[in-house]
Amino acid sequence: MKKPLENRFYYLDNFVTVVESVRTRYRHLLNPQEQAFVDGFGSLPQASAALLVRMVMRKGGLFRLSKLRYDEIGCAGNAAAALVAAGWIDPQPLLDLDQLFSVLTKTEIIAAFLLLQTNKGARKSEQLALLHAAEGVDGSAARTRSFTDWCPSASDSLLQLSAPVVALCDRLRLMFFGNLYQDWSEFVLSELGIFKYEQVDLSPAAQGFSCRQDLDDYLHLHACRERFYNGEMPHAIVADICAEPYPNTWLEERRSKLLFHIAQHCERIGELSLALRLYADNSRPGARLRAIRVLERCGEPEAAFALAQQAEGQAESEAEQQQLLRVMPRLRRVLGYPKLAKAAAVGIVQHQIQLMPPDSGMSVEAALGQYLAREDAPAVYVENALINSLFGLLFWDAIFTPVPGAFFHPFQSGPADLHSPDFRLRRTAQFDAGFAMLRNGGYKQIILHRFHAKENTQSPFVFWGAIDDELLTLALDCIPAPHLEKCFERILQDIKSNRSGLPDLIQFWPAERRYQMIEVKGPGDRLQDNQIRWLDYFASHDIPVAVYYVQWVGETA
Repeated sequence: MKKPLENRFYYLDNFVTVVESVRTRYRHLLNPQEQAFVDGFGSLPQASAALLVRMVMRKGGLFRLSKLRYDEIGCAGNAAAALVAAGWIDPQPLLDLDQLFSVLTKTEIIAAFLLLQTNKGARKSEQLALLHAAEGVDGSAARTRSFTDWCPSASDSLLQLSAPVVALCDRLRLMFFGNLYQDWSEFVLSELGIFKYEQVDLSPAAQGFSCRQDLDDYLHLHACRERFYNGEMPHAIVADICAEPYPNTWLEERRSKLLFHIAQHCERIGELSLALRLYADNSRPGARLRAIRVLERCGEPEAAFALAQQAEGQAESEAEQQQLLRVMPRLRRVLGYPKLAKAAAVGIVQHQIQLMPPDSGMSVEAALGQYLAREDAPAVYVENALINSLFGLLFWDAIFTPVPGAFFHPFQSGPADLHSPDFRLRRTAQFDAGFAMLRNGGYKQIILHRFHAKENTQSPFVFWGAIDDELLTLALDCIPAPHLEKCFERILQDIKSNRSGLPDLIQFWPAERRYQMIEVKGPGDRLQDNQIRWLDYFASHDIPVAVYYVQWVGETA
């Protein structure tokens, strides 16, 4: 296959790949008009098909014929003829004033409207406002007209993608990618070798969409999300979002995420009643804690305390437990309840150390690593890279198991349900097999093998640029399997939260086959919540870890 830049029609080939994939896997989810498109696209003349794809991939739906210049297509007018005949583009679209301004230059605008002859120096936005103001005089600007009627002296013409084609191409992209944030550039990045993806079985049994309603619901949620980020009032958007959870789990995750973000916005602008309602009905992690905070702001400490007690009895995560330890004493104090004795803190080794100020550009982590390192005890900056990479390599097969709704297309760095609560449950056998290798010793060989076999393949866990053979060998020789098992179990408890917050450095003593993780804090720096949770976890499971608080010689704390 020619490289994209050598193949002048690479973009057309990529579009055909999407059309044929959808036609093969999801034809039963298309209506008759959409089926006619996917069936008929392949019979178009190459230049016509290429022109349509060029228009689809450009922003906006209105195109001046003079600007559709592509060497491989040739005359755009000739290429457009078959598209007009198919009803996929409109050669005489009706435009309102705003649409007209979007396709005209400032010089053309002045020539088209006598009213603007005395306002040639005004900006386009000011000229548009002036014409809109004139609507109240004769109403002429309010009408829709063809491009030719608006600009009779223009030597150009205008084409518009039909609304059904625009909507269908979004639907095709959704059905292929499983989302609307990936676009046609994914093909090019892959074909150029910039990204390499795991090849996953995309058989019908693993397809993400089981019914047309799933697609309609996704597109509706996407439209609501766009309205929210464009500044529309929250009440109007919430009214258009389904009040009941979707039966499709990954769609429900999108619905709850959008409602959570709307609730946060309402909280910020003081719409506390709506924020509270949205949090109360939301199963998304963090929603219950936000509801407690809103109840406090609303002057309802009793209700906040009752909800916090409920959370204490069945906390959804370590993060929620951590926050409740801060919230409950405050609520007890407000309500006049007696203080409770604090639980004994887990002991974490801490060191206060002074170092000479490093050379410009050297981080505090690098400076401490350089100070601690010995010829027989290397100290390496790894942060989140090492433990996550070991996890990703050991459980590669589990992560890329093609369960329904996880993989939609060949350009996924990980499964779509990675952060779903049932992520592990849906892959129980595969994860059990990985943990069995930790217990029987087979994990070292499989991790090293996959490091080479899967080199630079996209993964949600493996940091290819930060690990090498030497680091992996040191880690596998010095970190006991039970310690790795504890780390991996915690990652699986809450993948979204626990992939981060790991200590900055790790020091190895290969001769003794031992190690220590090291969190580094520079002058004025404090431990973050997710770091504290990892440190407490390590300490409670006898995993060697220490915190170094670094000050520079000559500087006061």
